[in-house]
Amino acid sequence: MIVGIGVDLVDVPRFEEHVRRTPRLVPRLFSVGERTLKPRSLAARYAAKEALIKALGGSDGVHWTDIEVTSEASGRPVFSLSGETAATVARRGITALHLSMSHDAGLATAYVVAESLPGTEVPASAIPPLREDDA
Repeated sequence: MIVGIGVDLVDVPRFEEHVRRTPRLVPRLFSVGERTLKPRSLAARYAAKEALIKALGGSDGVHWTDIEVTSEASGRPVFSLSGETAATVARRGITALHLSMSHDAGLATAYVVAESLPGTEVPASAIPPLREDDA
């Protein structure tokens, strides 16, 4: 059962400029394994993390560096969650996360679908609503 959907779009040149001007953003937003990637790949991962937060219904209990985007052998992107973020996702009854990412023409986008098994989903009233700055 789908319990959340999130999408995000990032302007890659603008993202690159933010990272250039504020280099401390990289360790705050990305796992150690992600930090060596090219800026357009980081922009897509940033979009993926934002889309995940939207699919989860908010950022409570979610920490950026607990979310790592990796690839399966096929190249399919997947989330590798750790720490409090992994515990938060489990508490919310989410049993699967589906991720699609792309970048082209100066834009990076990501789409996330969060699923739970029937009977494991957490009532919507237990999940905090998105704040305006999360949208």
